[in-house]
Amino acid sequence: MKLTLYSTQDCHLCEQAADLLKQVTEKFDLEHVDIAGSADPAQSKILVEKYGIRIPVIKSGLGEELDWPFDLEMLEKFIHENNESV
Repeated sequence: MKLTLYSTQDCHLCEQAADLLKQVTEKFDLEHVDIAGSADPAQSKILVEKYGIRIPVIKSGLGEELDWPFDLEMLEKFIHENNESV
């Protein structure tokens, strides 16, 4: 299963989300996307417009998204419900 964490630097909520992900993602492919750090300014603009006030956001390989706030229980439920291999 692939998970994507949309976040940005110096975001304490994003750090909290990353810590939660570390507890459950050793068996998953996790991609971190810094919404403001793309080498392509146009791509950064799109990501900031989409996720800027929602981060941290976790996206499953199925395209479903989980916005902050979430706890470990909610994260585990999201992963279980959005696991492509189930």
